[in-house]
Amino acid sequence: MDNKITLTINSKVYEIRVESNQTLSEVLRDQLRLTGTKVGCNMGDCGACAVIMDGKPVNACLVLAVQANGREILTVEGLADERDLHPLQRAFLEKGAVQCGFCTPGMLLSAKGLLDQNPTPSEEEIKMAISGNLCRCTGYVKIIEAIKSASETYPL
Repeated sequence: MDNKITLTINSKVYEIRVESNQTLSEVLRDQLRLTGTKVGCNMGDCGACAVIMDGKPVNACLVLAVQANGREILTVEGLADERDLHPLQRAFLEKGAVQCGFCTPGMLLSAKGLLDQNPTPSEEEIKMAISGNLCRCTGYVKIIEAIKSASETYPL
């Protein structure tokens, strides 16, 4: 391990050593055991590894860990608080937008990135925001419904 970096993940500061070629998704999953961040294609095409970095959704498989040094990162583990689910998580459950669940963390974080910037998006804006997230189970209809539903009470 040749690089010492500092990451703020889900409001917790981590000082860790990483290799120059390690991706953020590898560090999150393998070193920090934050396995909610999924890895599908490892090429930035599926969105399963989406996290929010400095307020914007990014594919963690395309970000080198050293590039994330000093950044603030939110993973799916940081969405809910100790008492309640995040409104998006609640809406995904209520609307039946979760099937196998593999794409769900990335979908939730892409949707949060959208709602943080635009709390009242149109259906077209929702579709655009999640266009980088592949889902092989749902057909997206219930996911879009869930995001629209969450937007009606967003933010908390």
